[in-house]
Amino acid sequence: MLASDVAVSKKSSDREPTSSVGRVGELRLEYVWQDRKTIIARSHCTSPWHLFPPIYLDDTGSAYTLLLNPSGGLVGGDRLSIEMTLGPDAHVLISTPSANRVYRSLSETSVQVVDISVGRGAILEWVPEPTIPFAGSRFRQVIHVTLAPGATVLLWDAIASGRMARGERWAFASLENEIWIGTSSGQSVLERYHLNPAESGGVGLATAWDYVASLYLVNDTVNVEVWKRLEEQIAAILEGHPGSVLGGVSQLAVPGLAVKLVARSAPDLNAMLEAMWEAVRAHLWSLPTPALRRY
Repeated sequence: MLASDVAVSKKSSDREPTSSVGRVGELRLEYVWQDRKTIIARSHCTSPWHLFPPIYLDDTGSAYTLLLNPSGGLVGGDRLSIEMTLGPDAHVLISTPSANRVYRSLSETSVQVVDISVGRGAILEWVPEPTIPFAGSRFRQVIHVTLAPGATVLLWDAIASGRMARGERWAFASLENEIWIGTSSGQSVLERYHLNPAESGGVGLATAWDYVASLYLVNDTVNVEVWKRLEEQIAAILEGHPGSVLGGVSQLAVPGLAVKLVARSAPDLNAMLEAMWEAVRAHLWSLPTPALRRY
């Protein structure tokens, strides 16, 4: 399927020296639960990030925030970072108005580093649109999430094979991806892979598919039986689309679930996310799936 691994690991160093080429953009957000809703208590951003005020889609007080990069994508040498803190009992839903585009680069790598701390009892739902690596692009993404006791993270990460409409499939120069989730017990989950389609073996069996995605769900207070029922339901969802989706779900070494899948098309990918997200929200919080606005 894909050269990746999921394991218990210590957090690795992710910072790189800033290049003289490209932009250095910072986005820092601190959320707190106040007056029965989640608000942004402190914020800071530098170009190309633009701060979009939270949207409240329902009466739960969850702060729906769009990560907005008006430049349209990343070019070689860009170094973008996101630092986010969720205070106790905060509930934050993060998405993007469109796909994250990574443009062609002759030598410099585009880098995006995300560092998130989720406080006691807080909930983070991270569901951005897929990343599209253009032909000849070089991209490195690092996402680190640290959980306090009772905190929950739902983390969705999807990558396209390229601009399929232009005949670009698995034509990027290099793509590195790292997801690390650490719990209050000191254990953690790590997914890391480095793809270079030009090398021997290319992207392996993923060559036949157009999208690769991961879903991680971690919380150290959820009952084991709840995880088991949710695992069974997600497995049934994945098995319900033979030929268009191939994937699997399993319990982690930490309390939670991991899903890995490949999909034929964007509609297939979106259908999987919506179905699994609906199941997670129903099992853990008895909430419906929100109708996301992209503006």
